Amino acid sequence: SKMGKRSRQRQKNQPAGRDNRDNRDDRDNGWGAGYADIVKENKLFEHYYKEQGLVPDGEFEQFMEAMREPLPATIRITGYKSHAKEILHCLKEKYFKDIQELDIDGQKMEAPQPLSWYPDEQAWHTNMSRKIIRKSPLLEKFHQFLVSETESGNISRQEAVSMIPPLLLKIESHHKILDMCAAPGSKTAQLIEMLHADMDVPFPEGFVIANDVDNKRCYLLVHQAKRLNSPCIMVVNHDASCIPTLKIDCSGEKDILFYDRILCDVPCSGDGTMRKNIDVWKKWTTSNSLHLHGLQLRIAVRGVEQLAVGGRMVYSTCSLNPIEDEAVIAALLEKSEGALELADSSADLPGLKWMPGVTSWKLMTKEGQWYSDWSDVPSSRHTQIRPTMFPPKDPEKRASMHLERCMRILPHHQNTGGFFVAVLVKKAPMPWNKRYPKTGGSPAAPTPTETPCLPERAVEEGEVGGPEGKVDGEAEEEVPKGASLSYTNFHLFLSPRPPAAKKMKLFGYKEDPFVFLTEDDPVFTTIQSFYDLSPDFPKLNVLTRTHEGKKRHLYMVSKELRNVLLNNSERMKVINTGVKVWSRNSDGEEFGCAFRLAQEGIYTLQPYIRSRIIRVSVEDIKVLLTQENPFLSKLEDDAHAQAKKMVMGSIVLKYIPNPNAPAEPQCPIQLCGWRGKTSIRAFVPRNERFHYLRLLGVEVFRDKQGLGQKQKDEGKEEVEDEVEKDTEEEGAVENEGELDMENEGIDWDSAKYRGKKSGYCSTLGCLKDEPS
Repeated sequence: SKMGKRSRQRQKNQPAGRDNRDNRDDRDNGWGAGYADIVKENKLFEHYYKEQGLVPDGEFEQFMEAMREPLPATIRITGYKSHAKEILHCLKEKYFKDIQELDIDGQKMEAPQPLSWYPDEQAWHTNMSRKIIRKSPLLEKFHQFLVSETESGNISRQEAVSMIPPLLLKIESHHKILDMCAAPGSKTAQLIEMLHADMDVPFPEGFVIANDVDNKRCYLLVHQAKRLNSPCIMVVNHDASCIPTLKIDCSGEKDILFYDRILCDVPCSGDGTMRKNIDVWKKWTTSNSLHLHGLQLRIAVRGVEQLAVGGRMVYSTCSLNPIEDEAVIAALLEKSEGALELADSSADLPGLKWMPGVTSWKLMTKEGQWYSDWSDVPSSRHTQIRPTMFPPKDPEKRASMHLERCMRILPHHQNTGGFFVAVLVKKAPMPWNKRYPKTGGSPAAPTPTETPCLPERAVEEGEVGGPEGKVDGEAEEEVPKGASLSYTNFHLFLSPRPPAAKKMKLFGYKEDPFVFLTEDDPVFTTIQSFYDLSPDFPKLNVLTRTHEGKKRHLYMVSKELRNVLLNNSERMKVINTGVKVWSRNSDGEEFGCAFRLAQEGIYTLQPYIRSRIIRVSVEDIKVLLTQENPFLSKLEDDAHAQAKKMVMGSIVLKYIPNPNAPAEPQCPIQLCGWRGKTSIRAFVPRNERFHYLRLLGVEVFRDKQGLGQKQKDEGKEEVEDEVEKDTEEEGAVENEGELDMENEGIDWDSAKYRGKKSGYCSTLGCLKDEPS
């Protein structure tokens, strides 16, 4: 009722300030006053799942108990290989050791454990709920570490089961990947990391196109992806069930883009997430899944249409309901007439406990009425209940589908959320994607052929294909002789959708354009000589976001993504792509170049830069990251000598690990900096500073009372600072890198001034000048 809603709003808005935030967080965890009125009980839910028999005999009570417990906190170490190793080392040596001795409110904290099935100890879970981590002063350092490293993209707080689908895709660096329903983006981040498994390759041949139907959620996606600084990711905004067919230029021919890997993590009723989304207890009913089944099937169909022959698609939901899970897979397999098969992934994640998919299930209406067969459904219910929701009738056909190869993860088996995942492999073109003769006298097109560039030819130029019969304004296709009924009847199950060939109306679509530079763009003349770019530098991959006026920032994408962008501008709503490599800095002009290097793109760009590089030591980096504007003489002799030979302007500070000094970081570090008249500085966003300082063994944290604690006796340097997420301050520091730098690129004063104004201390002002 409206009244109820209003009073709930009032209650929600009552506590002010800090408390409000805390309560909000408690609600996230399912603890605390905000949700005290939600009873973790839903009789219909229990009755439904008991009856479906998904939980092994004798385990139903454990299953329900696990559902009522809050989810343990899990984190995944992100970032690329050697960096991830260093972060893991830092976590194990510094934070996890402290935690295991703790006793909080009489509860013994167990040391965090790696997830046994996640490769290289890159994912961890702990018996601490998120609430405890936030509330306990003893865990304050750990909490700050988590917040700060999450901001700089080095760890992700991601639910354990959500990490599974990318692993099952078996990604290689040349794969073209589509993530169909990608927001908020933790899985997308995994996909990007897998593309960049070899850090020495700045531009892998593969790419990720991450899509979401919700424009606002697309920006979440951009934020997640930006932390990884990859030139191989593009965020687009479409309805996944009719995402357009993209074209690429293949040695002069326009060809259709088929993906090697597709992640199809569809919208679902989310009843596997009750442990963190407490709302689901109250809202759960069977009609949710009945409403979603059709959409899920349409999205999955659209996915397999765009999958290359030989490619893999992972279908996943965070629901335990067979109507959203096996029913979608079975319908897909049936319509594919052998073009798809379920892969057996039982050996792919050793250590993960899962239940095989079921081969029989029933439907229940929200009134509690059961149906086990389409023929039992009264015609009055035919709009709500569809034939694809039931298991295949023919026992032989059912057995040949191997639905037991689907994987269902139950919460009580490994203290996780509930989840469903299935891996599909495409063996042949989809039956409805074979070129059938059109009525209207046009000659029959050839059957699909393999081409060296693309594994499958699709329907007509740019047509969505879809097996759902005719769409208004289109010639009706003649049904070929011998085509099965499933081809002609498919439109019964899937509502028609417009073909992507019709020009898309970009209402309210306001993104800046993506404009590629030509090789002879005058911008390159000074950049070329100042940074001594190597001859193989791919100038054609450089783009800017404006047609006219001065170019403020230059971005880079891989040549494969450039191909996609250039050939689909009319077809595609691109929200973001490209990693920033240079920013305009007018003062730099007098020193020889109007563009300074951007930290985001340094790992992409640096392999092509042959001048302006200063090799630095661990001690040099400590000085550069802890002092605002150190004199050149503060550097060690080697770096000092290199810097003296250089003219003023933008520089790269490059640390190369020494395998004979295992105590030092064993990953390469590259920082953008500025060589001034007599001084030198690193120009790195705040959270990244903290990240690199941690790698060097410098403790970075602020004390609750705002007093900088410097523990000389332990021989540690400590930095007092505010690491809490605060959007205004984050914005200020993040944009440090975007302002035109005046006076040798110094932007410290404005950052410090803004800091003071908003009650923060300056970026790293509290660090002592000299290492203790």
